[in-house]
Amino acid sequence: MTSPVRLALLGCGTVGSDVVRLLHEQSADLAARIGAPLEIAGIAVRRLGRDRGDLPVDDSLFTTDPLGLIKRDDVDVVVEVVGGIEPARGWLVEALRAGKSVVTANKALLAEDGATLHDAAAEGGADLYYEASVAGAIPLLRPLRESLHGDRITRVTGIVNGTTNFILSAMDATGAGFAEALEEATELGYAEADPTADVEGFDAAAKAAILASLAFHTRVTAADVHREGITEVTAADVASAKAMGCTIKLLCIAARGVDAAGGETVNVRVHPAMIPLTHPLARVGDAFNAVFVEADAAGPLMFYGRGAGGAPTASAVLGDVVAVARNRIAGVHQASESAYADLSVRPMGEALTRYHISLDVADRPGVLASVAGVFARHEVSIATVRQGPAGGDAELVIVTHVAPDAALAATVRELRGLDTVRSVTSVLRVEGGA
Repeated sequence: MTSPVRLALLGCGTVGSDVVRLLHEQSADLAARIGAPLEIAGIAVRRLGRDRGDLPVDDSLFTTDPLGLIKRDDVDVVVEVVGGIEPARGWLVEALRAGKSVVTANKALLAEDGATLHDAAAEGGADLYYEASVAGAIPLLRPLRESLHGDRITRVTGIVNGTTNFILSAMDATGAGFAEALEEATELGYAEADPTADVEGFDAAAKAAILASLAFHTRVTAADVHREGITEVTAADVASAKAMGCTIKLLCIAARGVDAAGGETVNVRVHPAMIPLTHPLARVGDAFNAVFVEADAAGPLMFYGRGAGGAPTASAVLGDVVAVARNRIAGVHQASESAYADLSVRPMGEALTRYHISLDVADRPGVLASVAGVFARHEVSIATVRQGPAGGDAELVIVTHVAPDAALAATVRELRGLDTVRSVTSVLRVEGGA
């Protein structure tokens, strides 16, 4: 067996601690798979002396100098589970340019400035692996990057945030409102004390950017992703979805398209949407994640599992560690990135979508004609209309055919100003053929 592969671990919180435990518990198997033992050269933490339970490492391995640890000659691989943009970006660029492979779970950094990391990896001849950055333990990024490399992916649709999926699943199951479901998620530990990154869609948008970059061989950043959260989803929306044989999920969607000149584009978005109960993603409940991939030759593929948590994320980290360690022993490294397609990112307004719109309207003759006229002016075709009582007025529930999102949004804006419309009570996109 060859000399040990030595790791610098940046961060020892929930995920980092589980990485350490799995390295200890599975040391013999990991060494056999790699052809060399894995050893921890050091662990960078914010504070020394903190009680870390029964973590199976010597206290002498801990340091508060991550950059010094990275620069050590006896470090081969850097594993980063700290998160955030800075100082993590500086640390990882330093490691990659020095030829040290990097394994990271840092979705925010990859989504904001993955290009800098990929360029540094190419410059240093090092590996950059990040399976744990999206969907926890689910093997997803490696299949996109390697297994499906010979195919043409057309669309990726996913539930990639466990917190929001738990909240929406609870609303669907109990009829609770958003605030009540969020409170339950917080009590059970599924939501952070400040859940903004989850419920406003920032976390899912970062993951959507990473998925789109891999699927379409194009550099996509979080700034390219249209983002909407779930805070405006109501119990009435959920009930309306049920009446249509649908459920509501926060979806990340990345899809190929064509612009007006016939050039190929990609549209990437995160927003709540109704999907039919027959869709494979509809039954993904609780805090689970799932991603539905559509490719020309392979057809539809479904990836499902736990998308967060210390142990599942640590499992993905160690899978990457094994890969980069084996590459290092073999004296090879993977291509840093595949961004040859360089597709233009299509703005949300040009994306073809469908809307479900609920209106409170005056209960008098001519109302439906005036509403229909608004849709006609914006060249939006109506698929179905359902009318029912709503207090002293009437309720109209309209589902559109596919149209440019900008035209649908303009239709809603005009409806809000119509004198026969008391209020627009709900606007949701519809995905998956409902």
